[in-house]
Amino acid sequence: MTTLRKTRVRLGMLPLAAMVLLAAGCGTQRAGDAADAYRRSHPTPTGISTPSTPADFPCPGESPKPTAPTAAATPSSTAPPTDHYAENHGFRVPIPLHGQSRCDGLRAVGRVKKALEPLRQRGDFAPDGVRNALTSLGYSAGKVQAYQDGSAGVGFLIDIGASPWCVEGTMSSDSTKADAFGGYPDGTGCEPPSGGH
Repeated sequence: MTTLRKTRVRLGMLPLAAMVLLAAGCGTQRAGDAADAYRRSHPTPTGISTPSTPADFPCPGESPKPTAPTAAATPSSTAPPTDHYAENHGFRVPIPLHGQSRCDGLRAVGRVKKALEPLRQRGDFAPDGVRNALTSLGYSAGKVQAYQDGSAGVGFLIDIGASPWCVEGTMSSDSTKADAFGGYPDGTGCEPPSGGH
């Protein structure tokens, strides 16, 4: 009978021992404690590379532009956009130029406008005349496109093949507009791609 009593006492002690262990603080470590200990022993590296914004600087002959208001000053909607047109057609947005390429582009745009201004002033809006004026600047005839843009306007596109890569614009009785850019995200030349991401 003594062995039976010892067994019962031992079995009765088991729940009591479990309760003592729980009351003693077993399992009181919080999830953040382990993370904090890891961070203390493995500090965050300071040399993490982040994508940098290309540096733009004033180009020769360029007047300084006024600074635009910051995004924090502009009210924004908290609702998600329902129209994904811009997102779905981002492949058609030209790649902007930065740094020296931007300066080269501004110089190319200036040369193009100067060459087309006599045509605009005399009302010569024939695509062949625009193409001839642009090839006289040294651009390859096979890389210059000119097309009728309405009754009194001409559009043009020059695939330069080197920085600034492309110059595109229009000429009308009101003005000559041109812009230099670096191609398209999903394209291989100066023509807008027909499909993309």
